[in-house]
Amino acid sequence: MVCGSDKLLSWSCLGRKYQLDFSRTVVMGIINITPDSFSDGGLFFSPEKALELADRHIAEGADLLDLGPETTRPGSLPTNLDEQWRRLNPVLSSLNKKEGCPPISIDANLSLIAEKALNSGASIINDIYAGRKDPKIFEVAASYGVPIILMHMLGEPRTMQIEPHYDDVVSEVRDFLNERAQIAMDAGIPKERIILDPGLGFGKNADHNLILLNRFPECIPEGFRSLMALSRKAFLGRITGYTEAKKRDQATAAANAIAVLKGADMIRVHNVAPSLDACQVALATKMESLNVAPHEPF
Repeated sequence: MVCGSDKLLSWSCLGRKYQLDFSRTVVMGIINITPDSFSDGGLFFSPEKALELADRHIAEGADLLDLGPETTRPGSLPTNLDEQWRRLNPVLSSLNKKEGCPPISIDANLSLIAEKALNSGASIINDIYAGRKDPKIFEVAASYGVPIILMHMLGEPRTMQIEPHYDDVVSEVRDFLNERAQIAMDAGIPKERIILDPGLGFGKNADHNLILLNRFPECIPEGFRSLMALSRKAFLGRITGYTEAKKRDQATAAANAIAVLKGADMIRVHNVAPSLDACQVALATKMESLNVAPHEPF
């Protein structure tokens, strides 16, 4: 959805310069530093395992890493600030010292966690509440000059999948994202640093998710960068029959290719390699040319 001079997103945080190239699909590698993630069940909860996964994501071509210290699976309860930081700190500290590490996104909805993470090496905020839980997170993003990802969610993780209902899911998601983006801009965040995510799986049933994927261009207000986070979602399991999340990577790659054809600028994935390949093919198809920007490991 971005073009021309908008292909490059450049920013700086605490004296460090960062850049993302949106001339091809930007790939975000997920690292869940939690004991009860729906996708891996705590496999990367220890700092050592989280860092091993970071190395794998980087080697496979991830453009940025997304650290999540709090489970947001359906029915989950919030994790207190101290525990979130206890999980994050050793991983962030090690990545911050790593030569050639790509930009780090912090999956945070509390301004205090976001600010601590930015001071420790993170440079992007990913807020599933889009500033509804802690509006001060907009002030943090504006004062540090970093991009922020704003996601649509119906309610909160504890209740979001209890019979979600929309009169028109596409227009309601678009209107919500437009409203939250305007609040972010009013707080001083430039439009080019705002990335919007329709939040598939967050307060949506399987049909809602399929509608949002199929009509993705209608979900994102004009002129904003977009993110699609489809990785290992339950509705893909409904389609393929896989109840185990880790077996949904092929379905994830197929869905991400569709998302790219529909206009997604960025994808968020648990397994980088298969989705990156699928997205490169989709991008070449969309451009009707093999002359697409190379996606070399960072």
